[in-house]
Amino acid sequence: MYLSDVDIERAIQEGEITLDPYEPRRLQPVSYDICLGNKFIVNEESATHIVDPVKKIFAKTREITLDDDDVFVLHPGISVLGVSKEYFGSDHYLIQVGGKSSLARVGLMIHNTAGIINPGHFLHVTLELSNQNNVPIIIRPGMEIAQLTFSKLTSPCKQSYKKNGRYAKDNWKHFVAPKAKRAAKLAGKR
Repeated sequence: MYLSDVDIERAIQEGEITLDPYEPRRLQPVSYDICLGNKFIVNEESATHIVDPVKKIFAKTREITLDDDDVFVLHPGISVLGVSKEYFGSDHYLIQVGGKSSLARVGLMIHNTAGIINPGHFLHVTLELSNQNNVPIIIRPGMEIAQLTFSKLTSPCKQSYKKNGRYAKDNWKHFVAPKAKRAAKLAGKR
């Protein structure tokens, strides 16, 4: 069962949902609009020949931090990681991250497959931004980028994401390529 705007607002006021910053004007009938943050992770294309997640061979990446008034030009066919401005989570509700139709219509995908935030996970969500258009798309820190919906669970979770979650910490260390020495060692195991 999805929470309505009335239920979302009540859950925030009662501390069942953490959402910081919270702006009432972003509350929709059954969702809450979140904004794009200032940090991005991009692949170093010239230094990346192949990615093999099974063998832990990842792209060389770098982090970019933009000022609030800067823009990021996302070129056709390119994917980058971005982050939400808002820090959010809940021990009580399943949160789903969805795209905004206005952005989908111009070819901007905000996540490829990872749209579920488990109960117990509190974070600035990582967005998998991808330009599916044939022209560049300008994105800006602070722009409305995605929407959150909140679902009530039929019973409490048996497992705790805080304890067992792969991305339980709010950091990007797991997205950055391994150090050069380790990467060379892993690449040699092919």
